[in-house]
Amino acid sequence: MTHDERISILLVDDQPLTRVGFGLLLGAEPDMEVVGEASDGVEAIRQARRLRPRVVLMDVRMPVMDGVEATGAIVAAVPESRVLILTTFDLDEYAFDGLRAGASGFLLKNALPADLLSAIRTIAAGDAVVAPRVTRRLLETVAHRLPSSSGAVADSRLDRLTPRERDILIEVALGKSNTEIAADLFLSENTVKSHFKHVLAKLGLRDRVQAVIFAYENGLA
Repeated sequence: MTHDERISILLVDDQPLTRVGFGLLLGAEPDMEVVGEASDGVEAIRQARRLRPRVVLMDVRMPVMDGVEATGAIVAAVPESRVLILTTFDLDEYAFDGLRAGASGFLLKNALPADLLSAIRTIAAGDAVVAPRVTRRLLETVAHRLPSSSGAVADSRLDRLTPRERDILIEVALGKSNTEIAADLFLSENTVKSHFKHVLAKLGLRDRVQAVIFAYENGLA
């Protein structure tokens, strides 16, 4: 595998031993390459702009600048880089803030090595790594922090969706998988996938996680 074919990864964590551990694990994979490290959010932004990694493994609780603020800056400045939030606690509200800032998913720091490697490959391929059920549980946990839909003006981008696409967005927001949506709406799974791709394109969203947050913020779920 050539250098250009490998998944370039930026490690961001304020604990040197954590970065060493991740580096050893990822460095042993033939399709991955750690191209840089950072110990805080400010350094992460600088490194991301310089290295333009495909995946950023982002800790959330760091000095100088936390991972949430850094995630937003990286997504804006280096849109080809996709951020995977690393969190210590399941349903960590920092993880939710990271998702709203543009991260493509989150993973517990104590996840199995195989799960981390799979998550990196999934994100590098353009998908999110937060399972639908986990996404729903996470959003329900922090739902009180979302804007109230009563009296709020819905995002005008919703008008771009067909009725079927809107239905699918609502189903996604309810935490359902493509298979479950297909069964509920009497569609094939491929048709659901096709409609959902159109939803993302019309709304200008990156992935399933961002679509769920968009739906919640606009009172669809």
